[in-house]
Amino acid sequence: MKAYFLIALFICVSAACVEIEKPAKQELTVSAAVSLKDAFTEIGHLFSEKTGVAVSFNFAGSGTLQQQIESGAPADIFASAGEPQMDALAEKGLIVTETRKNFASNELVLIVPTGSKLDITDLEGLKNDKIKKIAVGNPKTVPAGQYTQQTFDSLKLSESLKPKLVFAENVRQVLEYAARGEADAGIVYSTDAAIARDKVMVTAAAPKDSHHPIVYPTAVIKDSNNPAASAFIDLVTSKKGQEILQKYGFLTPVK
Repeated sequence: MKAYFLIALFICVSAACVEIEKPAKQELTVSAAVSLKDAFTEIGHLFSEKTGVAVSFNFAGSGTLQQQIESGAPADIFASAGEPQMDALAEKGLIVTETRKNFASNELVLIVPTGSKLDITDLEGLKNDKIKKIAVGNPKTVPAGQYTQQTFDSLKLSESLKPKLVFAENVRQVLEYAARGEADAGIVYSTDAAIARDKVMVTAAAPKDSHHPIVYPTAVIKDSNNPAASAFIDLVTSKKGQEILQKYGFLTPVK
């Protein structure tokens, strides 16, 4: 077991103070869904300012991160864009169950490159013959892709759209394909579309009842013995952490 010199620290956000123990090795490793990159980077900076603990992020598709953790990749915290990936780790005893919390939710939207002449006002419009390529997350590993597949199935679009689909390994890659005009349309989270307003346009939203709720859970990894891990999650779920997430377009977490 690693030895730690324990010093009381307090993270003060809004009116609340969160007490943590400062490890001798002042570093925290967070594996997080790439859709969280902007919000978590800001939260990470705040955490470091308040505690002196450096935060190292590993951003990727949630399924990829799940596989990395299952393979023993070092991580103190996992933050997923979907519950199935966290559930899979929980079933294998790889997370500290009592630290698991839902901290945000999101919406699924249809985007096209800025300046596109395509008139698409709903997902049915994707059947238009003028649309040749639709970028989506790979449903095998990307939660956004899984929600997209559920939506297509619900709207009975899966078979007609199958030949047009271009699979990406994370939702930001979907955004890039659409932003560069390499795809005629794409399905991303509303938070992703918001950071590229000058490059893509949102033309429709997926019906809320067409897919499972988009829930972001986080938890401490079982093998982590870093006392700062729980404090980082406390900051994410605090009033200040929620304000930062909402600034980037994330919605109140689904309980």
